Amino acid sequence: MGDKDVSSATVARLPNYLRSVMDLAAEDVANVSSDRLANHAGVNPATLRRDLASLGVTGTRGVGYDIKYLTFQISVILGVNQEWPVAVVGAGNIGRALTSYQGLASRGFPVRAVFDIAEDKIGTEVSGLVVEPLSNVSHRIPELNVTVGVIATSADAAQSVAQLLIDAGIQSILNFTADSLDVPEGVTVRRVDLATELQILSFYQQRESAVADGTGIPLKPKP
Repeated sequence: MGDKDVSSATVARLPNYLRSVMDLAAEDVANVSSDRLANHAGVNPATLRRDLASLGVTGTRGVGYDIKYLTFQISVILGVNQEWPVAVVGAGNIGRALTSYQGLASRGFPVRAVFDIAEDKIGTEVSGLVVEPLSNVSHRIPELNVTVGVIATSADAAQSVAQLLIDAGIQSILNFTADSLDVPEGVTVRRVDLATELQILSFYQQRESAVADGTGIPLKPKP
């Protein structure tokens, strides 16, 4: 199976599927129906079956999907059956929270280094890691075999930080600033804009409130 066989929409749903099958595995569930798994993941059963079929995974009639096999297959597709060391640039509130979040390491993304330019942050500790000066990026990234860079700086510094990471060999960047980044072909950037996500939540909250008081129309269920 080639990457071209898996749509970007499917890829976006895979982490949710993996979390769901891992939750079920923790409950000692050996096999799961598409309906139960879809309900757990919060998607339409037809969408789930289509997504899994694009990975070459099909269930057995009357039995469902084998949880262990499904966990393995999704993990391999996502590449989380191996470690992808992370470096965080920015030791402010977001950077420190990400560095301290144990869920990253448990999912194959251990934070190996934290960088900043602020003198009052350099030398301080975050979850056992000493915050290093940004000038260390060029040699520490290859030294620590870091493969993923996280930008948790101010927006005006994001582009220059991205270039430093790229020059150090990083090809995967998670950007927590509101600005888009200009990167060369071959470098993948995912942007996490918390304000945008909150605005989307606001839309749904407002919509549901309007439906509840009879002034709004319910949204159609997802396909």
